[in-house]
Amino acid sequence: MLALGIEGSANKIGVGIVRDDGTILANPRKTYITPPGTGFLPRETAVHHREHVIPLIKKALEEANIKPDQISCVCYTKGPGMGGPLSVGATVCRTLSQLWNVPIVGVNHCVAHIEMGRCVTGAQNPTILYVSGGNTQVIAYSMKKYRIFGETIDIAVGNMLDRFARILNLSNDPSPGYNIEQLAKKGKQFIELPYTVKGMDVSFSGLLSFIEDVAKTKLATGECTPEDLCFSLQETVFAMLVEITERAMAHCGSTEVLIVGGVGCNERLQEMMRQMTSERGGTVCHMDDRYCIDNGAMIAYTGLVQFKYGYITPLEETTVTQRFRTDEVDVIWRD
Repeated sequence: MLALGIEGSANKIGVGIVRDDGTILANPRKTYITPPGTGFLPRETAVHHREHVIPLIKKALEEANIKPDQISCVCYTKGPGMGGPLSVGATVCRTLSQLWNVPIVGVNHCVAHIEMGRCVTGAQNPTILYVSGGNTQVIAYSMKKYRIFGETIDIAVGNMLDRFARILNLSNDPSPGYNIEQLAKKGKQFIELPYTVKGMDVSFSGLLSFIEDVAKTKLATGECTPEDLCFSLQETVFAMLVEITERAMAHCGSTEVLIVGGVGCNERLQEMMRQMTSERGGTVCHMDDRYCIDNGAMIAYTGLVQFKYGYITPLEETTVTQRFRTDEVDVIWRD
């Protein structure tokens, strides 16, 4: 069985083709990159996706060396995400379903990250740290649901990093978080920042306001460098994430941590998590940017898993939603 998946919840539009054994046959994508100091808006992002989605579908079919009549189902990101960009994937998926006479499967973006991580790394029953531009959650599976043990109470860690990159006027190519990571490697001075962990939850908005003020005052006087600020921000934020992940591991009796989402590409986060898990006799499972960052293959794979267990989204229900929590999905394919 083969599935084609379309991901377009944020600034990336991706198309993936996956076999039911987890083999990824094609996974091209395009990123909407805005000028330094700016973010991406829903309308402009949707225009970008509309321009690129059909060429990406053709490219994916060519890379996979298959024809449309070999596709068993088409899958799209139902949510969460930005309404305009999400609607592009849904509209194209409905069209392909009718052209190719195949069923549709709407997929939860967050669950797709998890299932892609389990597929690629081989993790069995990990504690999951899901960190991206729109989400920050610590998750574990229990009784047919991915349960959220802790999360951000305001903005996501990726959104916080993106907004800090705008303060420094960093490039958005390939991503703000990546450019912060490279500067952080050259940082020499640690600047104390607010460390806000509330039980199992974290908060980043106050930290962002604080470091914005520090950037305005200390950079002007030469008391620190942009590299120092990036270094200090990463160390503080990642320590917060490692703390709540360790607490969830202890509660669940887990020995594996799976890091998913775009921020999961950060090598310093992986290193800090590896140090924590090694002290507990555990392991860290992570992926590179091919699968950590939003991509079509994760939607295709998760949709195909759902389809094999009898799940189909009726045409009249192929809508999108900007809010679709991880723990709303019935995980019918796991014991």
